[in-house]
Amino acid sequence: MDYRRLGASGLKVPALSFGAGTFGGSGPLFGAWGNSDATEARRLVDICLEAGVNLFDTADVYSNGASEEVLGAAVKGRRDAVLISTKTSLPMGDGANDAGSSRSRLIKAVGDALKRLGTDYIDLLQLHAFDAAAPIEEVLSTLDGLVRAGKLRYVGVSNFSGWQVMKSLGLADKHGYPRYVAHQVYYSLVGRDYEWELMPLGLDQGVGALVWSPLGWGRLTGKIRRGEPLPEKSRLHDTASFGPPVEDEQLYRVVDALDAVARETGKTVPQIAINWLLQRPTVASVIIGARNEEQLRQNLGAVGWSLTSDQMKKLDAASAVTAPYPYFPYRRQEAFARLSPPAV
Repeated sequence: MDYRRLGASGLKVPALSFGAGTFGGSGPLFGAWGNSDATEARRLVDICLEAGVNLFDTADVYSNGASEEVLGAAVKGRRDAVLISTKTSLPMGDGANDAGSSRSRLIKAVGDALKRLGTDYIDLLQLHAFDAAAPIEEVLSTLDGLVRAGKLRYVGVSNFSGWQVMKSLGLADKHGYPRYVAHQVYYSLVGRDYEWELMPLGLDQGVGALVWSPLGWGRLTGKIRRGEPLPEKSRLHDTASFGPPVEDEQLYRVVDALDAVARETGKTVPQIAINWLLQRPTVASVIIGARNEEQLRQNLGAVGWSLTSDQMKKLDAASAVTAPYPYFPYRRQEAFARLSPPAV
């Protein structure tokens, strides 16, 4: 397993990490992902650690805390061998302070997460969404206190916009608070919006990407192809509305290219899609999920080899879309291009 620095921090994380959203799954979304109990979760953790995957990502909102509880049980007795990443800020109840990133909410949320995980510290806490109602100085000072208390080691965010990350980093520098070193983002061959603003920001500011849904919300499994109906057992029947949308023609164009590369390499479509991400700038770790041992072992096969430059270009071309404003002029007009660095 390849290990990479997480942004500008000194923490090294594996190129692949494991997403525990399938642990204890319940409800229309998380139940469709999977519902591994502690015994099955422990087996999946065993396989991960054997392969060098020691970072496990979860969130308090995953099945209302059940994912954290199952993960805590699965790593019990080997806490020092693993890195635990969790997230908070999304609603965990109907109360006025059951959502967001206020001081009150963060202190309670971290305390609750520590209990569910059965640990006294969290390696990486990420804010699951930007809270526009909470002053950023309040958020950062609270995180600073939790780091100083030894309850958190590193802090990051998830699904923030560029200005939200940048303003937070500016205030962290101004007051000497911990900087965000990670940004958990959606990024895939059928979802490359991350590249327009957040990737350049990450390069400039030392914020590493932890990639969620690298297979495009289950669309790049190799089971969906042009001219064929959605497989009967696909979870997209129940979960497509929850995830990032993809135009059919865009999806089929990417799948056609993946199939071509699969024939050249002898690798599976998911392995190729993940390997492409591992060669992209700022990507520190790609979060893989698995409902069972077979899926996990297949996803682990995405490392230990690399796509060629020609294969990368083929996938780049098939997945390219027009950049949104204000970025498309820099790609189309020579006058703008002279003022813009080469595209990443």
